[in-house]
Amino acid sequence: MKDWYEKSFGEDYLLVYKHRDVQGARKETKQMVSWLDLPQGARVLDLCCGMGRHSMALADAGYQVTGVDLSDVLLREARASDPSDHVNWIHGDMREVPLDLEFDAVVNLFTSFGYFREDEEQMKVLREIRRLLKPGGAFLIDYMNPVYVKNTLVLCSEREEDGHHIVEERSIKNGFVIKDIRISSGSEEPRIYHERVKLYEEERLRFMLDKAGLQVDEVHGDYDERDYDPEGSRRMIFAGTRPN
Repeated sequence: MKDWYEKSFGEDYLLVYKHRDVQGARKETKQMVSWLDLPQGARVLDLCCGMGRHSMALADAGYQVTGVDLSDVLLREARASDPSDHVNWIHGDMREVPLDLEFDAVVNLFTSFGYFREDEEQMKVLREIRRLLKPGGAFLIDYMNPVYVKNTLVLCSEREEDGHHIVEERSIKNGFVIKDIRISSGSEEPRIYHERVKLYEEERLRFMLDKAGLQVDEVHGDYDERDYDPEGSRRMIFAGTRPN
């Protein structure tokens, strides 16, 4: 039986998350590059690249980029946005990336971490990041701030999108933030999706990164210069290195 992340990142994902924009990705990429201190031409892996907005922005900034994702639908969109093949797009699971290369940097963006029920499955992802980094290489994991999520969670929202009625219900149960999405289109049977992401506090995620052999150098609260504030930051962005 397929897990939620094998079902949710299809055609309807493009509808639900169509508001994510290219310009925002370019701004975020510019800040990301300054944190990672990457030289021109560096090899960068975008792990869970989705539709490729950040992969393309990194390529346009002069980096050799590989984007990996499990969703054929999202990779199709990524390839369509890259007619000149500036990015190497690869289908693969983040727990076992089908690459035997070393990168100068690996990035994992917009809470593409915590998808699995067991901590050991998340640890496989962190160990893969280490394996794929050259000694001294940099990583960035852009994750949600669990305290902020708990304090600001909107339990239910509804909207219309291109003739579709979208209802999103959110909850926190057993250490996971859960979103149930219901899409209605006219008289058709509603389409229902489930998303589930593990909530990790800063201390716990630091421990897991250390256990995986990754060194945390900084934690940022958003794509600006503000440090992470457990109570007020929207995000929890870990930047660090693989020790030599």
